Amino acid sequence: MDLVSKIFNFITENIYLRFLLIFAASFVVALIVKLIIRNVLKPLAKKTKTKVDDLIIKSMSSIIFYIVIVLGFKIAIQHFEFETSLYSKLVDSFLVIIVTFLALRIISNFTKHWLTEWAAKTKSTADDRLIPLVAKILKTVVIILAFVFIFDAWSINITPLLTTAGIAGLAIGFAVRDSLANILGGIQLVLDKTFKVGDKIQLDSGEMGVILDIGLRSTKLKTYDNEVIYIPNGSLANTKVKNFTVPDLSIRVNANFGVEYGSDPERVRQVVVEALRKIDKVLEDPEPVVQFLNMSDFSLDFVARAWVASYTDAYSTKIAMTDEIYLALNKAKIGIPFPTRTIYTKNIE
Repeated sequence: MDLVSKIFNFITENIYLRFLLIFAASFVVALIVKLIIRNVLKPLAKKTKTKVDDLIIKSMSSIIFYIVIVLGFKIAIQHFEFETSLYSKLVDSFLVIIVTFLALRIISNFTKHWLTEWAAKTKSTADDRLIPLVAKILKTVVIILAFVFIFDAWSINITPLLTTAGIAGLAIGFAVRDSLANILGGIQLVLDKTFKVGDKIQLDSGEMGVILDIGLRSTKLKTYDNEVIYIPNGSLANTKVKNFTVPDLSIRVNANFGVEYGSDPERVRQVVVEALRKIDKVLEDPEPVVQFLNMSDFSLDFVARAWVASYTDAYSTKIAMTDEIYLALNKAKIGIPFPTRTIYTKNIE
C-alpha cells in the first residue's frame, strides 16, 4: 500500500508525468469515442429514416478524434507554469480551427446531400443555385466567427474592425440592394412553391404563359406567341399571380353569346347544352351549363360554361364551343342579333 501511495505521490508531484498521463488518457478516450461513433452510432443512424444523423456522424467521425486530443492537451498543459500564456493561446486557436473545419465539413456534406436528394428532383434551377449560395454564406459566417474567437483568445480588440466592416457592409448593401431583392424573391418563390417549371400562369399585368425556368435572380416565362419574358424575382414575389395548375389541372371554359329578343331562354339552353356535349374534350361531370345573364341593348346575353380535364385544352375547347354554338343556333332558327339603328325622317315642305 505504501508503494502504491509513493507511486501516486510521485506522479502527482511530477508535472511532466502528469502531462504525459493526461495526454495519454485523452488519446485513449479519443480512440474510444472514435470506435463508438464508427461501430455504434453509425449503424444506429443507418436504421433511422432521416439522413441528418448520418451526415452529422459522418462529418464528426474523424475530426472528433482530434478535438478530444486537443482538449486533453489543453488540460494537461495547464499544469505547467509558463511565464506567458502563449501555449494556452495557441491551443485555444488550434481548437477553434478544428471546430471550424468540423462546421465547414458538416455544411459541405449537407449541401451535397440536398443537391443530390432534393434539388436534383426538381426542374427548377433556383434551388440548384440557392443551396450552394446558402452554403457559401454559412461558411463565410463560420469563418468570420472563427476569426472572432481567435482574436478573443489573443486578447485583440476587434471593435474598430467590426465598425469598419459594418460601414462597408452597409455601403455594399445599398449598392446591390436590387440584386439582393431579386435573390431573396427567388428564395421566397422556391420556399412558398408559388409555381413550378411547366405551370401555366397569368401575371397581374396581363402576361400569360408557361414557366420555363425559376432562376435565382429572374424567372423565364414563355408566352403563347413563343416569346420569353424575363421577370425579376423581386417584383414577381410581390405581384398577384394566377396559377392555372392548382388545385388541379381541370379548368372551366366560358363562351359568351347573345340571341335576339323574342327567343325562348329555355330552348336556347337546351340547344346550346346539346351542342356542348358533342365536343370531345368537354367533361360530363361537372356537366356543361348555359346561364341567362342580362338583357342588353340589342340582345339577350348568355354564357356557356363547360369543364375540361386540363388547362392545356382550354383555348381549343373555347374555339370549338364558339363554333358549335353558332351552328346550333342557326340550325334551330334562333336569331343571332347585331347592332341596329332605326332612323326616322320627316319631310319638310
